[in-house]
Amino acid sequence: MSGRVREFLRAGGFPETDGPLAASSEKRFPDGAQYRVEIPSVEGPEVLAAVLAEARARDVLVHRVSQGSGVLLLTDDEISDMAAQATAATIEVSLFARPLAGWGTGAAALASGAGAVTAQARGAEQLTHCLLDIERAADLGIRSVLITDIGVLATASRMREQGYLPAEMQFKISVQMGLANPASIRIAEDLGANTYNVPTDLSLAQLSEIRRAIDIPLDIYIESPDDQGGFIRHYEIAEIIRVAAPVYLKFGLRNAPNIYPSGTHLAATAVALGRERVRRARIGMDMLGRLDPDAVASKLPAADLAVPVQKQTVTK
Repeated sequence: MSGRVREFLRAGGFPETDGPLAASSEKRFPDGAQYRVEIPSVEGPEVLAAVLAEARARDVLVHRVSQGSGVLLLTDDEISDMAAQATAATIEVSLFARPLAGWGTGAAALASGAGAVTAQARGAEQLTHCLLDIERAADLGIRSVLITDIGVLATASRMREQGYLPAEMQFKISVQMGLANPASIRIAEDLGANTYNVPTDLSLAQLSEIRRAIDIPLDIYIESPDDQGGFIRHYEIAEIIRVAAPVYLKFGLRNAPNIYPSGTHLAATAVALGRERVRRARIGMDMLGRLDPDAVASKLPAADLAVPVQKQTVTK
């Protein structure tokens, strides 16, 4: 809040804010930065190209893009194209490891009281298929995947440790995993998670509690899609960075269609949504500049980002 507004409110006897709700985080990315920017739902090479072009036009520094339709619904050429674009831009691209119960033939995932089931790998076959998605992404040069199931995470982590996956492979935990307290999120960290996307409605105090318990970066929606709450938290952006650093600021989009699974039939919509997410990020960055101009972002290239590499085959 600007100094003039605070001065006016104080003079009138009004509290201009509740004050700091939580301690500041002293943790940082390896390069010393507090925050990075992520654009989600980048559903293929055409959308990625549009997002990168919009980011250049709006002077938005994007560090990571993520995709939700899954490795299985991209062709080899499309994955290779996304990898090449991301490598040229020195940004991370994270592809979703699927399938999961919500897209399978089991009825429980559709039950009104079983929403958490949808993000789980159902049976040994879906566990295997998720791992095959991760392996295929790695073989095509991708070095970051989204995971929702804790068994997939634990198994993929062992594969990474034993050389079945590249040592630099990053496991980005999706908001759909749903763990929401310090103890449970530490379990994900201990199992090999590299970043964790917390539920979209956590308070600043709750974010601070989680930050004190874990060291990996938190992924936090500044604007979340409707099916994740539809919250718009731009005015909290400086405080989120203060209490939760290191953090990926994630710009979803409210009042937008859920296009998962995406494809060429939704290309124009996906491109338009991607461009608007970058615009929302510009709004967020402008807000941050007013609220905390000293907040530190990572520069590109950032050595610890899981930027794709040239296409290769992993040796078993």
